Amino acid sequence: MSVWHGAKARRAAGAALAVVALSVSLTACGGGDGGGDKEKSAGSSSSSSTPGDAKPKESDGPTVPDTSKTLATINGSKGLQFVIHTATRDEGGFLTITGTLKNTSSSSETIPIAWNGSETQVRRTGRSLAGFTVVDKAEKKRYYVLRDTDGYPLTTTGISRLDGGAAEPFFAQFPAPPASTTQVDLQMPLMPTATIEIS
Repeated sequence: MSVWHGAKARRAAGAALAVVALSVSLTACGGGDGGGDKEKSAGSSSSSSTPGDAKPKESDGPTVPDTSKTLATINGSKGLQFVIHTATRDEGGFLTITGTLKNTSSSSETIPIAWNGSETQVRRTGRSLAGFTVVDKAEKKRYYVLRDTDGYPLTTTGISRLDGGAAEPFFAQFPAPPASTTQVDLQMPLMPTATIEIS
């Protein structure tokens, strides 16, 4: 019995040693590449501040709208307001709309659940702006927010409450209408319809 336990312990120790050796060798390989990058960045002037400043701009790019333009302002109840900044066709055949969701009141407001959309597939994914739809009146078609392969809507998610005077950037992505369509209606439950220009 003790011999069997001893053999089992030796096998376990050997396996643990192999795992440690493998992780050390992988770390050594990875460290060589990372060290070269660190040396390169250390050789350049303002190495610590410049890359640090650039990375947030790159990661924030898709979600922060260009606020220099305003295509439409949609005012709802309790001070909630959508300011639409851009409606841009992408090369892949998508229409991406960006804007700012504001609470113009002085009190904290709950985001309406109706903004999640009524489709079963997106209701299970939690709070979102999947209730947005785009209507092409010329073609008599309605477009819904696109979904990824897991059913999550391609729009801003997770906003359930907005403090008084606060603002949050948002986006929503749709199938693009035909190139001949230059104007569409943007609709959100409980909010007025807004007509916007596609660029």
